[in-house]
Amino acid sequence: MIKRLCAVGAIGLALILTACGGGGGGGGSTASTSSSTSTATTPALTNFATLTVDGGLGGTSYNSAYVSVTICGPGSTTNCQTIDHILVDTGSTGLRILASSITPSLLAAMPTETDANSNPIGECYGGGSNTFGSVRQADFKIGGESVANMPLQAIGDTAAFATLPSACTESDEIAETTSSLGANGVLGIGTMATDCDAACTTPGGSGAATTGASGAAIYYVCPSSGCAVVARAASTTAPFQQLPNPVAAMSVDNNGTLISLPTAPAAGETTMTGTIYFGVGTQANNGLGSATVLTTTPQTIPDVPGTFTATYGSTVFRETSLDSGSSAYLFNNVSISNIMTCAYSTHDPLQAVFCPSSPASLDFTLEGTNSVTVSTSITISNFNNFAPNYAVRPGIGYDYTVVGAPISASFGLPFFYGRNVYTAIENRTAGSATGPYVAF
Repeated sequence: MIKRLCAVGAIGLALILTACGGGGGGGGSTASTSSSTSTATTPALTNFATLTVDGGLGGTSYNSAYVSVTICGPGSTTNCQTIDHILVDTGSTGLRILASSITPSLLAAMPTETDANSNPIGECYGGGSNTFGSVRQADFKIGGESVANMPLQAIGDTAAFATLPSACTESDEIAETTSSLGANGVLGIGTMATDCDAACTTPGGSGAATTGASGAAIYYVCPSSGCAVVARAASTTAPFQQLPNPVAAMSVDNNGTLISLPTAPAAGETTMTGTIYFGVGTQANNGLGSATVLTTTPQTIPDVPGTFTATYGSTVFRETSLDSGSSAYLFNNVSISNIMTCAYSTHDPLQAVFCPSSPASLDFTLEGTNSVTVSTSITISNFNNFAPNYAVRPGIGYDYTVVGAPISASFGLPFFYGRNVYTAIENRTAGSATGPYVAF
């Protein structure tokens, strides 16, 4: 989920992968024989990219992990741009880049997807905030992986989409900008293969417009007569229509991801570096090892794909996610009685930040749809005790209550510190299991 929760971020240590069934930091390895007449060399692995947790573009973000991506005009090797501070989000699907962050010459070279009548295609995508803009095609590169002619959303591209459709302007949501997002875009690498799948393939209706799915896509054409919802096919290979999960669209290492971040000091720190590996069980550096696999709800349950169950005491959080795009632990529609809260978040008046007088330890039992359970403990810290320039803030949490909403929870980026967290894509075999699942 694209959920910024006030925003503030940071990082700092080089990461050595220790529990990934093959280990290795991600730079690959070479091996030679003892023969004096021949030498065998193992090609260096390139299925990874560096993660950086820092203060974001505005310097005020926290617990936000970023990567750099390169996009090119389709087929071009010269009209390219490397764009930094792309938020890594296991709670959404698809690549979304602010149009204002793309050079005008490159944007002009990225064709807009069109319908059968040559109308440009646009999209509204909901999460913590709505994004709206054109759907364009570009050649995409990250680390050593690439996808040709991949659709992405150019957020705020007003060329044919100057007016937001009414369904994309809910009162509690905003159109993302550089200042609100703290980033140049979002890399959505959740459990879905495409951002809307079957929910958007019905003519005349799609996504949240017909299913009520929070976080689903809605595709539009917006001629002078007004915007209308259109159907888009789901595919992770060309010809594309919906935005694919960029990992699912890769030719190899396309079954999921591994995010590996070092342990954060309890007092926090200014910055941190880690690694995102593409593929699960596809290379020597991304094996599952002894990680516990929790299968998650499929896309056919549109409101809650990619979720599992978490139990704290007698409270059952039926819709729980591991969401790297969220900057905090988020407990929805429930009060944790032994944790004090203080000032409300300026981002959302429904969020009260946790500020216990001393760190509070919470023991959860997590359960996948495969009935596998694992016990885990998290620590909630006092939000006000972190230095203002610290982008790494472990233990940040919010008491988030929405009237009438089901009991749910989000374990944001603080949960990822000191862990290897896997996200497997639906219907893709990933190591010893088939997605959708999360594992750590």
